Amino acid sequence: MARIQQLSKHLINQIAAGEVIERPASVVKELVENSVDAGSSKISIEINNDCRDIRVADNGCGIHPDDIMLAFSKHATSKIASDEDLFNIHTLGFRGEALSSIISISKLTCTTRTADFETGTKVKCENSEVKQVETGCAVGTIMDIKDLFYNLPARLKFLKSPNTEFSYIQELVQAIALAHPECSLELKKNGKTMLKTSGQNNLLQTIKEVYSADVIANLKEVLKTDNLAGLKISGYVSTPDYTRSSKKSYHIYINSRTVKCPIFQKAIDTAYKSLIANGKYPFVVLNLEIPPSDVDVNVHPTKKEVRYKNTNQIFNFIYTSIQAGLANYVEKNTINPPQQFNPNENFQQSHIIDFVQPKIEQSGDIFFDKKDDTIYVSDKLMEQETKKLKETQVEQTEQKQFFVPVEKEAEPEENIVGQYKNTYILVEKEDGLEIVDQHIAEERYIYEKLMSEKNIVSQMLFVSDVVPVSSSEAELIKENIDKFEKFGYGIEFLKDNELIFRKVPQMIAKVNPKEILADILENIDGNIDRLEEKILITTSCKASVKAGQKLSTWQMQEIIKKWRTTKMPYTCPHGRPIVKFFPHKEIAAFFQRNA
Repeated sequence: MARIQQLSKHLINQIAAGEVIERPASVVKELVENSVDAGSSKISIEINNDCRDIRVADNGCGIHPDDIMLAFSKHATSKIASDEDLFNIHTLGFRGEALSSIISISKLTCTTRTADFETGTKVKCENSEVKQVETGCAVGTIMDIKDLFYNLPARLKFLKSPNTEFSYIQELVQAIALAHPECSLELKKNGKTMLKTSGQNNLLQTIKEVYSADVIANLKEVLKTDNLAGLKISGYVSTPDYTRSSKKSYHIYINSRTVKCPIFQKAIDTAYKSLIANGKYPFVVLNLEIPPSDVDVNVHPTKKEVRYKNTNQIFNFIYTSIQAGLANYVEKNTINPPQQFNPNENFQQSHIIDFVQPKIEQSGDIFFDKKDDTIYVSDKLMEQETKKLKETQVEQTEQKQFFVPVEKEAEPEENIVGQYKNTYILVEKEDGLEIVDQHIAEERYIYEKLMSEKNIVSQMLFVSDVVPVSSSEAELIKENIDKFEKFGYGIEFLKDNELIFRKVPQMIAKVNPKEILADILENIDGNIDRLEEKILITTSCKASVKAGQKLSTWQMQEIIKKWRTTKMPYTCPHGRPIVKFFPHKEIAAFFQRNA
């Protein structure tokens, strides 16, 4: 075996570069994040020479001339100074490895100037050697990379095609743009602008610039704050009837840092579990603000992995926030001076949750009275809120959270055009035409109604067919007999493999019990996860009006009215879309008419 020897500085940097700089997109990530940390409002990225030439220019604070040589040395950074700082990170970069790694595998020229100096500094780096001269330039920093991996031919062989490598860069810049709508980013490829954002600090506008107006037309806002835990989540999620085929549309951030977080992803998946079909995923742009001391980002050199101090709390906060956003709960913030909270006084609008479309009859501790369009809060919730507010009354500015009445006009009668194929209800709207699947719409209403009811009304069956089941099915039913009972089903075994129904939910009393059980068992298909939900899905499906059933105008009115009261009026519990809307402008344009 060879003798142990000290590695050269250059070789050490190349090894470190293998962890930090995997491909051209890695260089772009490190440089653009440095620009963001420098407070830049404009960042330009230019890609040439098959992604081996990279130029990143910004108008940030620049690098002090006395620090420029140190900036390119290993483990040199302005972002942390002590061990404690690792648990209080407010910047995207902090390791101090990126620049030293980049200059070990490329030819780099850095031109930079701070506002304190009339002239700037130009630094040329090659083979980890750094040379500095004075130069004229604007305030900010320009990083010019040439011949990336020129001294690592083996690394070049592992790169994919230039178009594929550029696609990684484009996805990265899109993600940073969505995390920082306050910053204008421009991405060019061989001189052609491929992406440009305006930096208006408007996330919805940035999503439109990165994707399209079609995307933002299908988004719901998510905004929720927990002052006690120091948590805030903001962003947008798509309605369940607007889906993608992969999770590449999950843009998730922790303190504006792009992360790949299984906890975050699981919370999203759980929120949509009974809203979209298998194999489909929502479009998501969400940023979770969390105290730096409660999250560890120093897990991996790429800084994409994180660990939380309280995982369950984070999961539940994200999950409930998405549910609220889909149900049209919009939190509005204004700040008032701290004052003593008196629950007997009239509500003051300081931190208000505005029910944009108050459609619920009851949801936990919140009640909606349709007679006078008023939202009430239970005594239990009021006590919780009062206690929370008293605990958070400190000398600094304080926010308060209330549920307040929202004025709402009486809903007009639906303009039912008719029924198509005895399956779809046609509804004329002021700005277009809705086509509603009658079965799916009623199924969504019944499903949510069953979910909210504590006691489901059952009907006794004096006569019931004997239902044969397999040994495994019988065992499954016996182990979960209480869950069937909870949702209105009374099951009695005559033999080990034979059972009868003593009662069923009243709304499906006319359905053959054999058919009900067959559907429930088919949905389970050996997987008892979410068994209660599958029982509810089957019940709501069987209780709903069927496709092909002719309805009177009154019946159609009732289905549409009830469907509009649902919290999730987008899809059925199986994930099928409920409604298709055709804008009047599109219809008129097809017939070459002026709208």
